[in-house]
Amino acid sequence: MIEDAATYDALESLVADGAIAAYGVSVETCAQALTAIAHGVTNVQIIVNPFRLKPLDEVLPAAAAAGVAIFARVPLASGLLSGRYTATTSFAENDHRSFNRHGEAFDRGETFSGVEYETGLVAADELAAALPEGVSLPAASLAWIASRPGITAVIPGARSVAQATANADAAALLEPGSALDLSAFDAVVHDVYDRRLREQIHPQW
Repeated sequence: MIEDAATYDALESLVADGAIAAYGVSVETCAQALTAIAHGVTNVQIIVNPFRLKPLDEVLPAAAAAGVAIFARVPLASGLLSGRYTATTSFAENDHRSFNRHGEAFDRGETFSGVEYETGLVAADELAAALPEGVSLPAASLAWIASRPGITAVIPGARSVAQATANADAAALLEPGSALDLSAFDAVVHDVYDRRLREQIHPQW
C-alpha cells in the first residue's frame, strides 16, 4: 500500500475535499519512508534508535529537506535498551517478544528492532558501560534520538507513571551542561552498531 501511487492519490482527494487536513504514514523500511516523503506526506513514523541507524543516512535528510516531520517509534528496541533484560528474562506467551523474534507473526523489525536478543543484550551492555554515573541507558537513548537532526519527536512507550516520568525526564539530558556528552555517546552508538549490528540490520530496514 505505501509503495502504491493510488494510495496517495486517494489521500490527496480527501485533502482536496476537505475531509482531512493532512496525512502521514508509519513505515517499516527506509525505502517506504523515502517513497512516502516523495509523495508529499506531512509526517512519517519510523523506527529510530541506537540499534536502527539506517534512517540517519537518507530518511532524516530527505525529510528535513521536504519539511516532513519524523516521529521516532520503538525508541528502546522493545525494551532491549531499557537495561532491565538479561539472558534469563522471560516474556508472556502472548507478548510479541516471545512469539515474533524471527518474524513469525509480523515484520521481524518490530520486535527488538530486528536484533537477535542475545546480540542486543551485549550491545546494550556496551552502550550502558559508556555512560557516566547517574545516566541510565533508556534516558541516554531517548535523548540521543531526540538530538538527531531531523527528528521531530520520540514516541516511547510507558506502562506506569514512573516510566512515563522517566521518559519525560530524559529531556533534561538535552540541556547544555547535562551529565551526558551526546557527541561522545553518538560515537559509541555508531561504534557498537558498526561492529555488532550493521551487517544484520542495515540491509533489511
